[in-house]
Amino acid sequence: MKWESRAHALADRVTDPDSRWLAPVARVPRHTLVPRWWATDDSGRWTLRDGPSDPGAWAEAAYADRSLITRVGTLHADKAQLGDRPEGLPTSSATLPSLVVRMLRHGRLADGLSLLDLGTGAGGLTAYACHRLGDGCVTSLDVDPYLVGVAGERLASLGHHPRMVTADATERVPGQYDRIVSTVALAPGPGLRAVLGALRPGGRIATTLARTSLIVTGWKDRSGDVIGRVERDMAGFMLTRSGDDYPPSLAELLTLAENAEGDERSTGRYPVVDVANAWELRSMLEVTTPGVELGYETSGRTRTAILVHADGSWARAVAEWTDSPEVHQGGPQRLWAALERIRNRLNTEGSLPLLGSGVRITPDGVCHLSRGTWHTSMGSA
Repeated sequence: MKWESRAHALADRVTDPDSRWLAPVARVPRHTLVPRWWATDDSGRWTLRDGPSDPGAWAEAAYADRSLITRVGTLHADKAQLGDRPEGLPTSSATLPSLVVRMLRHGRLADGLSLLDLGTGAGGLTAYACHRLGDGCVTSLDVDPYLVGVAGERLASLGHHPRMVTADATERVPGQYDRIVSTVALAPGPGLRAVLGALRPGGRIATTLARTSLIVTGWKDRSGDVIGRVERDMAGFMLTRSGDDYPPSLAELLTLAENAEGDERSTGRYPVVDVANAWELRSMLEVTTPGVELGYETSGRTRTAILVHADGSWARAVAEWTDSPEVHQGGPQRLWAALERIRNRLNTEGSLPLLGSGVRITPDGVCHLSRGTWHTSMGSA
């Protein structure tokens, strides 16, 4: 494949002309890192794409500014057969290059500083960092030994030999680093504690928080606290995981919520919204009501949103297009009411207090957010 002109065009799209990341993007043959990937067909089912058997589609996909899903559930595209239809959530990807570059910029990297790339995936961020910093400054970590191994092999074929580590970052992160850039979403509390322990005093972290699109950056001070802010920028990353797949979702409760009458029936104030793709609403919902999982579907003009929680709470809102929805709720929490309080605040004040808020992360991984008179904590027991 004649990839050089495509890589240069990609670099021009996702970096500025004077960016230090222009050359790394232009010089990495991204297709080498992603020979196979998953895409959804017209019915929404996962379908295998094999690059070498369709070089044109391979080149188009690899040098577009988009994420390529490499693993669904426990099945990696490298190990799949044509005709396989995996089920479950995406668990690994080649992140879109523009977002990789944004996260690297948030990391404030400089020559001679050690970097932990948390969430190896297909190895794209590792490759860019090796070009920029040198292999000896870069460590790439993932919980999946296959991802670490195959990314290491493909990086080696490009002449890069960073340190590759297999570890569960929610439990232990070997080593100490000047910079940590995470392309998996970290859960406040214990899930973040081990990562912070690997950050040197004076070091900087850039990550997103689990079930939000909030990019949090900060510097570690002598007390061990990380002091920073929620950037005025957003991103969506997969959750960190400890095993081959994510824990079982609340599938039974989602099924119940599709048809149950519930303890309370009412008319909602605001139209049905796909909360998962309304990033700021989704983020604030996680801040105020942690642990909510989401469902959404359309049928003609009918829109249905479902919210469920591990404590047994659920809500279903159904409406024709932008009409006021019929809302059913059950369990100890009123989840749709919690969402409507957020939407009411947004409509009343014109914004939510998340973006630009100050952050203090204590060594136990608890995130304290504040902006003006508003303050809250995430990850506390």
